[in-house]
Amino acid sequence: MDAFSAVLQGLPMTLTLTLSAFAIGIIGAVPLAVALTSPVAPVKLVARIFVDLVRGVPIIVWLFLLKFGIQIGTFKFNPVSAAIVGLGIVSVAYLAEIYRGGLQAVPRGQLEASHALGLPQSSTFFGVVVPQAFRIVSPSIATYLVGLLKDSSIASTIIVSEMVFQSQAFARQHPTVEGILPYILVGILYIGLSLPVAYLSRTLDARMRKAVFA
Repeated sequence: MDAFSAVLQGLPMTLTLTLSAFAIGIIGAVPLAVALTSPVAPVKLVARIFVDLVRGVPIIVWLFLLKFGIQIGTFKFNPVSAAIVGLGIVSVAYLAEIYRGGLQAVPRGQLEASHALGLPQSSTFFGVVVPQAFRIVSPSIATYLVGLLKDSSIASTIIVSEMVFQSQAFARQHPTVEGILPYILVGILYIGLSLPVAYLSRTLDARMRKAVFA
């Protein structure tokens, strides 16, 4: 029960990190995805460099850079804000790539039909392209959320008291076989939290395939 209590103390922080970073990614990836598909070469190049740079650096490096490498005057990231911003930036880059794939997967005939009907460009994008692209990328977004949930454990390296950090603290206090228990419980909780999202991902994927082949 002590081990379970220790793990549960970190559960709210794990959920906070995951949902906060995911919200940053969902919103921030929109303009970046548009930039990745922009016909303006400089805009597209800058967006591509940003995405490749963020994705090319391990998450733990971004967290350490934000926590220990940035200080402007008296401002300095605390562990929680550094973890949220770091995971959020990484989410923006990954989700932007997912969005880009969805936007480019929309059949070109849809755009041509919209232009033939005289729809404004904004109406074509938001009323025709975006709904279809979202349907295409929904399974990938759900899958990314599962990965982000697990990646939130990296925040323990900068002393954020999420589930893995609490497990480590318990293990240090109980350097016996008992110290393994919280890690087992953490694994079970990660699985329990991931299963609903994984089920949602499979359901969305099945519906998308059904809609495509209907």
